[in-house]
Amino acid sequence: MSGSPFSATAFEALAAALRGSAGLMAKADIGLAAARLGLGEGSAIRVGDDCAAIPDGDGFLLLAIEGFMNRFVAGDPWFAGWCGMMVNISDIAAMGGRPLAVVDAVWADGEEGAAPVLDGLRAASQRFGVPIVGGHTNLSTDRGQLSVAILGRAKKLLTSFDARPGETLIAAIDLRGRYREPFSNWEAATEAPAERLRGDLELLPFIAESGLSRAAKDISQGGVVGTSAMLAEASGVGVEIELSRVPAPEGVDPARWLMSFPSYGYLICAQPAHVPAILAAFEARGIASAAIGTLTADRRVTVVNGGARETIWDFATRPLIGCGPTTAPREDAA
Repeated sequence: MSGSPFSATAFEALAAALRGSAGLMAKADIGLAAARLGLGEGSAIRVGDDCAAIPDGDGFLLLAIEGFMNRFVAGDPWFAGWCGMMVNISDIAAMGGRPLAVVDAVWADGEEGAAPVLDGLRAASQRFGVPIVGGHTNLSTDRGQLSVAILGRAKKLLTSFDARPGETLIAAIDLRGRYREPFSNWEAATEAPAERLRGDLELLPFIAESGLSRAAKDISQGGVVGTSAMLAEASGVGVEIELSRVPAPEGVDPARWLMSFPSYGYLICAQPAHVPAILAAFEARGIASAAIGTLTADRRVTVVNGGARETIWDFATRPLIGCGPTTAPREDAA
């Protein structure tokens, strides 16, 4: 954030805001759906990651879907369409993969209502170079709604399940953007050239295929801390985050930033020896990155400010999405 510790009062207020984050609390809905569907640790394909990773020959097919809040589709329909592509592509990249194709489902009150959403989808498809190959359309509804699914492929996976105690937590975020008001979406993609967007996404498969990391996650509506919590739970570990180390734009409110959804933002776990190579890869492409914390064995999400510490979530007390392992991993687990 600022690069220096917060005052004691500011840190306490920041921790309280993070504990009450709507984006974090909403993640509990995932656990409710997974339980109702009978999905869990024993499922053939593990759930709780950015994508379902389906073994396929010498690699994995990656399958994911995103649904969008009604008020977002109504308030900024073109950008909602753009995000339908962008966030799915980002989920594929977060798992070390490359996107293959997208399908969409659009509901609207007539052609006029659907037009900006479809225009946003098309613009992002062209910019990212990922084809839309079909979907579902209903133009006889009383409101706009959007869901988009994606198929990708990975040679080697980055997952939410393979972080280990003792590893370093890295945040990489493209700060070359602005807020897309009134939502807390940090928009750093719509004006970026196609070559840059596609090259930046290639960093994640590079990291996976080079063996620099086994665990990563796309920063979602839960923000840096909420996404860290999801990653930690899925891996059966804890995490300590030094808030002042989180890459951030100048002049942005820290609480808002830590709960923001960036266009390009990833958390990556790595052995300390691999951290310099990962940071150098992002720096070479003008993407801000930093080692912001450490994976621990205590099953808590803790934020640190100098000598002060605050617990944001304790998995021993309650699950978040409930998709983590029943036993904690060993620090030396392969």
